[in-house]
Amino acid sequence: MNLVYHSTRNSEETATASEAILKGLTSDGGLFVPDSIPKLNVALEDLTKMSYQEIAYAVMKEFLTDFTEEELKTCINNAYDSKFDTEEIAVTKKVDGAYYLELFHGATIAFKDMALSILPHLLVTSARKNNVKNEIVILTATSGDTGKAALAGFADVPGTKIIVFYPKSGVSPIQEKQMVTQKGNNTYVIGIKGNFDDAQTGVKKMFSNKELAKVMNDNGFQFSSANSINIGRLVPQVVYYVKAYADLLKQGALKAGEPMNVVVPTGNFGNILASYYAKQMGIPINKFVCASNKNKVLFDFFETGKYDRNREFYVTTSPSMDILISSNLERMIYRIAGNDPKQCAEFMAALTKDGEYVITDAMKAELSEFFGAFGSEEETAVKIKEVYDKEGYVMDTHTAVAAVAYDKYKAATGDDKTPTIIASTASPYKFTRSVMDAIDPAYDAEDDFELVDELNKVSKTEIPKAIEEIRTAPVLHDTVCETVAMEDEVKKILGI
Repeated sequence: MNLVYHSTRNSEETATASEAILKGLTSDGGLFVPDSIPKLNVALEDLTKMSYQEIAYAVMKEFLTDFTEEELKTCINNAYDSKFDTEEIAVTKKVDGAYYLELFHGATIAFKDMALSILPHLLVTSARKNNVKNEIVILTATSGDTGKAALAGFADVPGTKIIVFYPKSGVSPIQEKQMVTQKGNNTYVIGIKGNFDDAQTGVKKMFSNKELAKVMNDNGFQFSSANSINIGRLVPQVVYYVKAYADLLKQGALKAGEPMNVVVPTGNFGNILASYYAKQMGIPINKFVCASNKNKVLFDFFETGKYDRNREFYVTTSPSMDILISSNLERMIYRIAGNDPKQCAEFMAALTKDGEYVITDAMKAELSEFFGAFGSEEETAVKIKEVYDKEGYVMDTHTAVAAVAYDKYKAATGDDKTPTIIASTASPYKFTRSVMDAIDPAYDAEDDFELVDELNKVSKTEIPKAIEEIRTAPVLHDTVCETVAMEDEVKKILGI
């Protein structure tokens, strides 16, 4: 039976999985959600005998019901191959009493690779299934990692162009170098004078601009998204939480049916939402620990029920989480509002107009499985050093925020017995200066790539290929614009 997707803001707008992937956003600016979360059709014990690719198929076939078995398996096998530097794709390591799910072994050394390796294949297959003749223009805002992962995934994919906007002063030097050196005749990278929320708002405006859509269509183009607002990004992320549970079973950390906790460093809410979907599919998860950095809009939301983006924006050492508008939270709001698109639309309209909304007490009660915590800049740095000194394990800043949040969860609840997965979302090599400063401020160098070599020595881990490739790579993208000029830049690229 085909799963139907519909808008979080309008029950009349529906789509098949492939149509939802092609569109990215709904026509009213909402997000596509399935009419129900399907159940996983595999016994928990059997997961331990399956490869990552097999688990991916078992999960994704339940969501992407209009794809044939051959289409979906081809997408999976093309995505999860030798571009990952570990055979297992996602590796679970026990460190300091928790289980770190390393999601950074892909081509761009961040968790975004897990979904953005497969999205281009899903998108091209969706276009073919729906007889789309237009060229697909991937329009994406990034807080640092999505951009490079999307660029790498879509580079030179026939029938597509990709345009990435990023905050010029809001990403790490290595994140920026990864993006601006990207090869591919269909890739475009633009820095904006603003923060991630400005970039994301500008992209959303273009998606919901009907006049622009008509001009695009008249010229043989249509937009789609590679952000986690695209259901084709979110569904592949569910897979690695199912795989993590299988790893804990395999490692004897729990028995089938016993719950685990999940701690996720959170910005746009997609990654933690994927773990929530995994639970709805049948994976036993006790608590979802939502870890925020100094931009703690989500922590405050879980504490008070009020979402308020009217606050100071901080640039931190965990830039991928420097976000005040968590787009994917809309899917959760829709669900806890009883799948009521009218109420969800009202909340989102209030967020746009006033910068805030307050959920009802009944809705807040629906969030009891979530625990919000945040890590300050100092706490994050201390955690990196503490775990390194104790275990010799080096984590990046975002993972460290999650580790701090897990400590706060244990202190608040006394729950230190439930096996806990910490989503390790990026390689420490992506944030060398912050990581090395935390381990020992004496490791100072003008160039972040010198710090790469120091990190290589202290961590005793191999320097990722993704870092070696960009050391001497020439800058190919140097466009910077004001936020009001984003649409003009897109039109210039497309020649319209």
